[in-house]
Amino acid sequence: MQTTGKINKNQLIIALFIIILIAILGKLLSGTSSKLGLYLITGVVLGYILTRSRFGFAGGIKRIYVTGEGSLTKALLIMFAVTMVASAGIQWAAVAKGAVPQFRAATSDLVIPGSASVQILNISTILGGFFFGVGMILAGGCASGTLSDLGEGEIRSAIALPFFVLFTIPGHALRHTIADSAIGKIGAQVYLPDVFGFIGTLIISFALLLVLYVITRKYEDLRKKEGFYEETVFEPNELPLPEDEDFKLFSYKTYHKFFIERWSFFKGGMLLSIGFIFVLNTTGKNWGVTSTFTKWAVGLIQGLGIEITSPAFASIVKDVNAGLLNDGGTLRNIGIVIGAAICLLLAGKFRFNFDFRLKDTIFYALGGAFMGFGSRLAGGCNLGALYSAISSFSLSGWGFLIALSLGGIVALKLFEGKINIIPPNRHKKASTTL
Repeated sequence: MQTTGKINKNQLIIALFIIILIAILGKLLSGTSSKLGLYLITGVVLGYILTRSRFGFAGGIKRIYVTGEGSLTKALLIMFAVTMVASAGIQWAAVAKGAVPQFRAATSDLVIPGSASVQILNISTILGGFFFGVGMILAGGCASGTLSDLGEGEIRSAIALPFFVLFTIPGHALRHTIADSAIGKIGAQVYLPDVFGFIGTLIISFALLLVLYVITRKYEDLRKKEGFYEETVFEPNELPLPEDEDFKLFSYKTYHKFFIERWSFFKGGMLLSIGFIFVLNTTGKNWGVTSTFTKWAVGLIQGLGIEITSPAFASIVKDVNAGLLNDGGTLRNIGIVIGAAICLLLAGKFRFNFDFRLKDTIFYALGGAFMGFGSRLAGGCNLGALYSAISSFSLSGWGFLIALSLGGIVALKLFEGKINIIPPNRHKKASTTL
């Protein structure tokens, strides 16, 4: 095994230059608002974690389907469980002081942190989740994954992202149309602790996660018996180096440990759960991505001289007019892209990846459009409508999970052999076809 190596000094210098610029920008933003710099830095850290661990929500479905190996799926389930425990403590403390879920906030000045993620489970949630599930398979990544992949130099994400952004507008408009209709009112907006209490909710949620964990393990065993199982493969230079020498701070081995060695899915999930709770504690809201995409789309349209007057977009237009660089979500999303780039630059592995066929651009664009439309139709993506919703004990999150999973599986079945994407077990190596 390689125990020595050469640091890519050019990429290291670029990474350090970007880090300095981020520090300066964060300081300048903090002069406007103390939270703006925090949003940017938080995004950088989240992007770094996503790339260093190759962590992604879409992979929780795609990887196990293609390889039969469920380490990412299991890491996601454990991440949900850990986040739930922390969220329960934060929300219980708020409830003890008289706070209520945001959808009942008219009766109280105190709002439970993260309860904005408690949405109605209705036809919009189900259809939106299904469309999003299809889109994330076609595009090769989810919402956060599209941003981190873009930072890694994946050109397919650069193709998917503009369509993702633009198609949030029809999705958002249709969601409001359905919400005002009779069919949109058929559903339930349930904050589970209202029904089962916090202890009961945690027990039920853990039981559901355990069921999914058992299903994952059983499916792995089935694929092994069928002979269609592939272990996760790390690139040689991503593996830990042997500890057979005295520790030296200024050495390739130390640099490798700090910046090159790949993190496991489990470590990535644990660090992301910490990041999620940090966002909740510092903002009172959960981590989300796609509501900001709608603001980008509105800003683009207004920049072209087209005025949006629909009441459904009133609050979004207000935020856009206040300046996108004054929007915390925009800064955090930009930070994710930058954090992912810094991760690969420090590892000396950044490169632009054009490894796809021309016809694949249609699938990537279509995937972005499906994700944009579906995310806003459902009121969120893999973060807002799934991770944040389930972690904030909203019934809608479980409905979205089912719909997203079905959409992902349907896309994998329909487009098998037609989509050229990055292999789920490797990073930036020869392509595979789904």
